[in-house]
Amino acid sequence: MAAITVQPWKLAALAEAIGATLEGDGEIEIRGAAPLDRAGAHDIAFLSDPKYRVHLETTQAAAVIVSPREAAAWTTSKARLLAANPYAAYARAANCLYPEPRPSAGIHPTATIAATAQIAPDAVIGAHVTVGEQAVIGARSIIGAGCVVGDQVVIGDDTRLHPRVVIYPRCVIGDRCVLHSGCVIGADGFGFANEDGRWIKIPQIGRVVLHNDVEIGANTTIDRGALDDTIVEEGAKIDNLVQIGHNCIVGAHAAIAGCAGISGSVNIGKYCRIGGAAMIGGHLSIADGAVVAAATPIFSSIETPGMYSGVYPAQPHRQWQKNAVQLRQLDTLYKRVRALEKALADGAPTEREYIED
Repeated sequence: MAAITVQPWKLAALAEAIGATLEGDGEIEIRGAAPLDRAGAHDIAFLSDPKYRVHLETTQAAAVIVSPREAAAWTTSKARLLAANPYAAYARAANCLYPEPRPSAGIHPTATIAATAQIAPDAVIGAHVTVGEQAVIGARSIIGAGCVVGDQVVIGDDTRLHPRVVIYPRCVIGDRCVLHSGCVIGADGFGFANEDGRWIKIPQIGRVVLHNDVEIGANTTIDRGALDDTIVEEGAKIDNLVQIGHNCIVGAHAAIAGCAGISGSVNIGKYCRIGGAAMIGGHLSIADGAVVAAATPIFSSIETPGMYSGVYPAQPHRQWQKNAVQLRQLDTLYKRVRALEKALADGAPTEREYIED
C-alpha cells in the first residue's frame, strides 16, 4: 500500500502557519498528526472535545493543539499550540502536514480536447478526459481521469475535478473548488408538464453556477435551472450523495450532509447546516443560520434561525407499532375533544353526565 505523503514541519513554523501561539520548544519536528491516545513522539494532536481531556496527561504526542483555557489547567510541560478553536487549527495543521500531491502540468495523450477549448498552460488534463467546444479551464486546475467537461463550460483557477466528474454544457465552476468522483453538475432538472395523463418535458435552459471555494462530494447531483440558474454560493460544502434540484440557491458557507434531498426552487440561506438524509420540499426558503437535523422533513419555509428537527427517536418495533396505532386515532380523538368543549361551552350535558344519569 502506498504511503501517504507527509511534509515535516518545525513546531515554531507550524504554529506561525496556522496562527497559533507556541508554548514550548519550537525546534521539535512534527512528522504527522494523530489522536491524543495514539499519537507518537513526532505527532501533533489536538483537544477540542472535553470528553477526551482524560488523555491529555498521558499522551505521547510531541505537541498538542489546545485552547488557552484547557492549557491553563494542564499540568504537563509538553509543548502546546494555543488556539481559540483547536479543531480549526488542527485542520490547518493537517493541510500543512499532508499536502495533496499535484501531478505534472500538461494534457494526457488520450484526452480529447475540442479545437476551440482554452486550457491554461499549467493546468492538468488527465487520461481519457473530454473537453468540449469553447470550454475554458483556468490556471493550475486539475481535471482527473475520465472527466467530461461540456461545451462552453468555464472552470476557474486552482479547481480540482477528481476522476469521472461530469460537467454539463454552459455550467460555471469558480476558483479553488473541489468536485469529487462521480458527481454530476448540470443535468436536467425534473421538469415536466402533465397533459391528459402524459408528461411533456420542459427544456431546462438554465445553468449551474458554483462560486469560489465550493466543495461537492462524490456522486452528488446538482440540476441545472429550468429558466434561472441553480447557484451554490461561496464556500458552501456539500457532502456525498446529495440531490439538489433545479433553480435552487445554496447560500454562502452552508453545509449539507450526505443523502439530503433538496427539491426544486429552494433557497437555502447563508451559514445553514442541513443534516444527513434531510428532505426539503420545493419552493421553500430556509433562513440564514438555520440548522435542520438529520432525517428531518421540511414542508414549509423556515423564517427564523434555530434548530429544526422532526424525527422520532428509535424504539423497539412492537412499541413503535403500538404508538402508530394510537397516532392513527388522533383525528377521531381531536373531534371528540372539540365536541366536548363545545358541549361544555353551550351548557349541554357532557358524555360523563349522560352516563351518570
